[in-house]
Amino acid sequence: MNLTVFLELVEFKAKTASVLPFFIGICFSLYNFHKLHLGLVLLYFIAMFIFNMAVDILDNYNDYHHATEIHDYREKTNIIGRENLDLKLVFQMMMGMIIVSALIGIGLSFVVGWPFLLMGLFCYGVGIFYSSGPKPLSSLPLGEVFSGLTMGFMITCLCVYLNTYEVFQWSFTNISEIFLISLPNTLWIANLMLANNICDLEEDEKNNRFTLVHYLGKQRAIRLFVGMNLVAFLAILLSVVIGIAPWSMLGTIFAVPYIYKQIQMFLTKQVKRETFICAVRILAVGAAAQVISFALVFLF
Repeated sequence: MNLTVFLELVEFKAKTASVLPFFIGICFSLYNFHKLHLGLVLLYFIAMFIFNMAVDILDNYNDYHHATEIHDYREKTNIIGRENLDLKLVFQMMMGMIIVSALIGIGLSFVVGWPFLLMGLFCYGVGIFYSSGPKPLSSLPLGEVFSGLTMGFMITCLCVYLNTYEVFQWSFTNISEIFLISLPNTLWIANLMLANNICDLEEDEKNNRFTLVHYLGKQRAIRLFVGMNLVAFLAILLSVVIGIAPWSMLGTIFAVPYIYKQIQMFLTKQVKRETFICAVRILAVGAAAQVISFALVFLF
């Protein structure tokens, strides 16, 4: 297995979905609590990144096994079949990553307390059952909700808790504020899956995967895609207005023209190999703009 194949197997191009919510958590911790435990968050980042890669391997592994014989998805689309990868090697690699990341997470729980362990267990549960079991979450109409909340909200919440565990209060106000600051990422990550399911609607139905797009219909799903982009920017504005983010974060607005262009490209046609990348670019540019503009406050 060469590096190019490995990077596709772990869906490296989509890692923005986990990295940027992590950095939003750091910015939020510094701005609102003036706290940062650098060693702990570095260990958390390593565990999070390794587990994210393992989940993407698991997705490809399960998709390979669950593919029907109606068409050539297994042989020509799935990375494992297309590159004729050794299934035993793929499985061992995936389990090794899960075990290493879990051990790091358990170690961190001994330091910061059981809430970190419980939140981590929830994330592991969603990650594993996202594509596993008789009814994988990714094949249900709740897939966008679970992926958005787990990778958008939970990654940020875990990061904030890790930095502030000595003083963190489990109050409605604190959780609401973390939810609001993470909402743009939550929506953009959910949109990543929504765009994928829009592009794959016919193929998913052939493989007995009835996603949210199946129930909404393609046109309603596309309108939802547009609406979630709008709400993401409204959340950024509200975060600044109520004071949980600095005014510098309004600099995210400079990403609007680019994101608008990507939305228009996706509205023109929904083809996996041509326009799914638009959702990836929206997440990458929008979330990066939010992190960079937020972080500017620490430079002045």
